[in-house]
Amino acid sequence: MSFRTNIIVGWVLAAIFVGLGLSLVAGKFFHSERPEKMGYPIEGVVEASAEGAGPAAPEVPIATLLATADAAKGAEVFKKCTSCHTVEQGGANGIGPNLWGTVGEAIAQGKGGYAFSDVLKGKGGTWTFDELNKWLTNPRSYASGTKMSFAGLANGQDRANVILYLNTQGSNLPLPTPEAAPAAAPAAEGNATAPAAEGNATAPAK
Repeated sequence: MSFRTNIIVGWVLAAIFVGLGLSLVAGKFFHSERPEKMGYPIEGVVEASAEGAGPAAPEVPIATLLATADAAKGAEVFKKCTSCHTVEQGGANGIGPNLWGTVGEAIAQGKGGYAFSDVLKGKGGTWTFDELNKWLTNPRSYASGTKMSFAGLANGQDRANVILYLNTQGSNLPLPTPEAAPAAAPAAEGNATAPAAEGNATAPAK
């Protein structure tokens, strides 16, 4: 082997040793494993996680929503329904049945011989305020296979307004009584309200 060849081989081996040394040093500062959490934190942004997420807000009962419902607003929302339904007394059936006197009526019965779907006929019962609320939330979920193509009203107050409006159209049933709010928990010991100062207390009745 010539002197020139020895020099070349020496440089190659030196380059290999340098490369190995650099990779070992870099390994101490940089991890090749995939991090547990991708990305980087942004100051002021709270990370949402399923484990730490709070419980979903409870559904407000329809009786509570009806207590503050507005029939005039319900009439405005009902305009979405007029392409399929009439609501006046004696009105003709269209794509959907006439809705005069619907609240309190038997589900999928009467309505001048309107051809209700079998699945809705099989529900039984009557159109109570609660049943109408379920129906208007998602008709297809309430009666899978129904002919009604309307997606439903996601806003609870809109549903209450429409139901109240329908109640004024030939039904006029008394509204359900809202459930009483749960009693407040007793104050923790040490946080009870201090008694009124002497001289400011209410005098007992004689």
